[in-house]
Amino acid sequence: MLEFERYELSTGPAYRFDLERRDLFKLLGGGLLFVLFFDGEAIAQESGRTQGFRADARPAELAAWLHIAEDGTVTIYTGKVEVGQNARTALTQAVAEELHAPINSIKLVMGDTDLTPYDMGTFGSRTTPTMAPQLKKVGAAARETLIDLAAGKWKVDRKSISVVDGKVKNSATGEAIGFGELTHGQKLMKTVDGATVTPADKWTLAGTSVTKVNAREIVTGAHRYTTDIARPGMLFGRVLRPSAFNAKLESLDTKKASSIPGLVIVHDGDFVGVTAPDELTLSNAITALIPIWKSDAQPSSKDLFAYLKSHPAQSRGGGGRPSPEQGSLQKGLESSDHKLDSTYTVAYIAHTPLEPRAAVADWNNGKVTVWTGTQRPFGVRSELAEAFKIPEDRVRVIVPDTGSGYGGKHTGEVAIEAARLAQAAKKPVKVIWTREEEFTWAYFRPAGVIDIRSGATKDGLITAWEFHNYNSGPSGIETPYDIVNHKIEFHPTDSPLRQGSYRGLAATANHFARESHMDEIAAALSMDPLEFRLKNLKDERLRAVLQAASAKFGWGKIKPDATRGFGLACGVEKGGYVATCAEISISQPGSKVKIERVVTAFECGAIVNPEHLKNQVEGSVIQGIGGALFEAIEFENGHILNPHVGKYRLPRFSDVPVLETILLDRKNLPSAGAGETPIVGLAPAVGNAIYQAAGIRIRALPMVPNGVPNQVQSTAKA
Repeated sequence: MLEFERYELSTGPAYRFDLERRDLFKLLGGGLLFVLFFDGEAIAQESGRTQGFRADARPAELAAWLHIAEDGTVTIYTGKVEVGQNARTALTQAVAEELHAPINSIKLVMGDTDLTPYDMGTFGSRTTPTMAPQLKKVGAAARETLIDLAAGKWKVDRKSISVVDGKVKNSATGEAIGFGELTHGQKLMKTVDGATVTPADKWTLAGTSVTKVNAREIVTGAHRYTTDIARPGMLFGRVLRPSAFNAKLESLDTKKASSIPGLVIVHDGDFVGVTAPDELTLSNAITALIPIWKSDAQPSSKDLFAYLKSHPAQSRGGGGRPSPEQGSLQKGLESSDHKLDSTYTVAYIAHTPLEPRAAVADWNNGKVTVWTGTQRPFGVRSELAEAFKIPEDRVRVIVPDTGSGYGGKHTGEVAIEAARLAQAAKKPVKVIWTREEEFTWAYFRPAGVIDIRSGATKDGLITAWEFHNYNSGPSGIETPYDIVNHKIEFHPTDSPLRQGSYRGLAATANHFARESHMDEIAAALSMDPLEFRLKNLKDERLRAVLQAASAKFGWGKIKPDATRGFGLACGVEKGGYVATCAEISISQPGSKVKIERVVTAFECGAIVNPEHLKNQVEGSVIQGIGGALFEAIEFENGHILNPHVGKYRLPRFSDVPVLETILLDRKNLPSAGAGETPIVGLAPAVGNAIYQAAGIRIRALPMVPNGVPNQVQSTAKA
């Protein structure tokens, strides 16, 4: 079965480079298509342009993935990138486990389009389930090759040869030799396919809490992010931003700016940029430009949800995902004792990465090299090649370990900006987006409207389930509950803001609506929410995390009151299973909500690195606090109204609750990713806790930007 997550980027920096006669509208914001595919092999494509994606075929030759230098250093190559999820350590562990080598003897080269095999991108929690097995096979194939080389060198049966702690040993003679002494730095001529890897229950290094491999560089400041990259003769660049989304440049007065020494001003269609020898001069130059922009009237956030339901994507040639009804909704509703209709909404929110978008571009003999923080280095290479009408082999994209992405760094707009300015200046150029640019011209997590209609018998059996998601996406839309009669459908719409991938994709919205509605049904039936879920849940893996979290939390042992409530939620996404229990307090007076305690049980198959998995789970929970309680992009007529951290409320240290994390290790199951799934349970668990304390059902994310409301503002009908 083929599922897809489709996001259309409807606004953003749309440039026409007159010099190149190229319309980059589709590249940089207008009509940019974000696509997520899952096939039967669980290969994902997520967000970015459809062009630049191709089959993620992996080279079979060992030499494409691994090289052993004469000094014994092992270098591994992968197109995946490190954006804070600790993929670098997990993948290094995978190779070290199979190669039987110390982890510090292995160097991992990531995200360099000239050096690493093609990769669709780092997204969808796919690094652990897809790249780690590949690199395990690489390590195993290299190990077997070394054994063959040693057997030939010593003229002994290969059964007497073993690889231990980075040495190849002859058990008969006691001889030992280093990897480099065997290979002499030559390519290992073997294919990766067919190598036998170590099962999880036999792991010795994988499955342990190995320290982050480049932790010292990061904490001492030795690591170089994109913003730290410097090239000889490098200039600084910035782009003049339109006055509103979709604005067209009517005229530009450059006289004042042209009087500033050392500037290169690029006016190329709607694209206007400046380079300068330093950032202060650059800032003064942008201020000195006098543009006149023209834009049409656009929707505002106060009209958002009505707009989404009234603007289907068919106006752009899109369409909804076919969703046949299972069973009979009519019969299910007729057999129910309680029926409920509810509507839930989620706002646009910003990624707010620690490191804003940045790029350094350097042209040399018609080839451009770009250093940038992106989750799709090969996709950005394709975007650059298309923008400048050059072959992809004339473009190199290098991704330094990046200061977070959260799904927000799939596109290459800053790389194209830096490359265009460097082309004009004929020198390397660095472009660093300001925080305001990041808030305004990057894409957002999609907003959405979700309608649910349900029916249940008085003894707690769900007989009917109808679920419609408008705009926010189909990820996590299928119910894990055992419901015979159901219809579940995603409806793409014309989004008024540029939107795309965000940690957990639409699973956060869909779980919020579904798990809130589950509590609403339980309340209508006067049933305990935990008992109600278990009654309708057959999935043993989901039952296991739900029971583990509720037991640790002490569910039902403490009674709620007007100032304190308890809630739970559970879900399945990206191969991971999560259950979340939350305790909240409500201040009196003021009605401010504080999350006091969160217990999360998580299961994603065999655990590769327990400590780092725990960090992923707890990082997801903390990030989820913002979207649950107060994060929301406000906009009006083509303008973002809160494009600064001072106006856009993010989780603070004071918002972080007591976190208790339970990890269920299933060594008999393949390892799944963990960067996204744990976020989906927090918002509904908190919403359910607010209802338990205050008796108010909040059906909108964020739930309490200004404290608990006096009345419900969303619709519900019993």
